[in-house]
Amino acid sequence: MVFLVVATTTDPASYGPADAFLAMPGWKPVDPSPIEGIEETFRNGKFVVLKHNRGIVEEDDLDRRWKDSTGEVVEELVFLSKHTSAANTPAITVHPIGVPHLSDSDTPPQGGKPGWAVPPNPRIGPWLRLLKKIAEDRGLVPEFEITLEATHHGPVVSTRTLFVEIGSTDEYWRRQDAAEAVAQLLWEGLGLDGGNGVGAWESRDDRRNKVLLGIGGGHYVPRQMDIVRKEGVWVGHLLSGYSLPMVDPGKQKPANPSSVGGTWKASIRASFQATRLAFPEGEIVAFMDHKSFKSWQKNAITSFLAEENIRVGKLADFI
Repeated sequence: MVFLVVATTTDPASYGPADAFLAMPGWKPVDPSPIEGIEETFRNGKFVVLKHNRGIVEEDDLDRRWKDSTGEVVEELVFLSKHTSAANTPAITVHPIGVPHLSDSDTPPQGGKPGWAVPPNPRIGPWLRLLKKIAEDRGLVPEFEITLEATHHGPVVSTRTLFVEIGSTDEYWRRQDAAEAVAQLLWEGLGLDGGNGVGAWESRDDRRNKVLLGIGGGHYVPRQMDIVRKEGVWVGHLLSGYSLPMVDPGKQKPANPSSVGGTWKASIRASFQATRLAFPEGEIVAFMDHKSFKSWQKNAITSFLAEENIRVGKLADFI
């Protein structure tokens, strides 16, 4: 079993943290790289850093390709990347990936496979909280916002995955202090500092097995962030409003799931199934940002969640 950290040499917010991580003790180059198309590979026990020279969302199936080449199963993946936003806000973000709302006729604008949600890495919630502490200790807060992002983009993989991104302009993508904070997150989060690591689902306290499935809200899922800041909260997929395309049923209101067109049901179903796969024996609980929906949307989603036997929770259920 190996843990892959993936970076691209085309992106300073990707290779900067990777280089800072590789500057820590114990890394050895693997030459030649076991995977075709990968420029450099480094190993430290079961932890592997891969560097390639394409866009971070363009190298698909790295988990399968590693197993095909080495016989080793990839346990988890972390991708390092830049973040962009219209507001150009300095930020370090964590998020799951996939484009479950796209149909087969759609071309994903940033990689991935239409209708596919990648199993979310269980470390998302615990690492967000650890990242916030590291950033505060290093004086990056409040300059940098430490936040989740909703599920979006590729690449295509089948293993539990998360992205860590630095945003939001070239100045911040190249910030060494931000790169070192992400490297420390990896070092401590994976237990390479001699500790037990942070966020492995297999080491959970069984009394805390509720996993948040986010439904609705904006890209930075502020209502879900209110929950995830609390210790012990696990994070599955986070579907913002744009990942829930719904066709207004017009005169058929109040809406029921069968009267509302769009790919929203497929998006929820794929995200729930991927989250359940990532958290065996976990209790997946949907949390809806009610204020982000119109009444007909809320009614349709609530009815569909009941049909799918997906529990809907409140803030108090996660604390």
